[in-house]
Amino acid sequence: MGFIKEFKEFAVKGNVMDMAVGVIIGGAFGKIVTSLVTDVLMPLIGKLTGGVSFVDLFVNLGEGDYSTLAAAKEAGAAVFAYGQFIQNIIDFIIIAFCIFLMIKGMNKLKKKEESAPEAPAGPTQEELLAEIRDLLKNK
Repeated sequence: MGFIKEFKEFAVKGNVMDMAVGVIIGGAFGKIVTSLVTDVLMPLIGKLTGGVSFVDLFVNLGEGDYSTLAAAKEAGAAVFAYGQFIQNIIDFIIIAFCIFLMIKGMNKLKKKEESAPEAPAGPTQEELLAEIRDLLKNK
């Protein structure tokens, strides 16, 4: 019974909930970045490179001549499909850069909190007791 109670305490702690929210938001953020790369950046890069679609870049390792990656895969040809890999690298670089900027901003906020001036220190307990003693003496 102690194990279930211990697990329940663990599961409802703030850290676990924060982590779950982070995973969900991270998944959504990954979809946004993938869409940015796939739907915005890669078509622009393709336009600049003369209409080349990175997803369709491949090297045929077998015999036969295939105009598209889909045709080669459909025919069962051995292919080295490096275009999708290039696109995934671009996805990773964008995600890593965004996380870097986010962590850099959070560290900057932490430094501001740490460097905030402390409230002036009040009298110590000994000083207060001495003051009370002196007031009582003077009565």
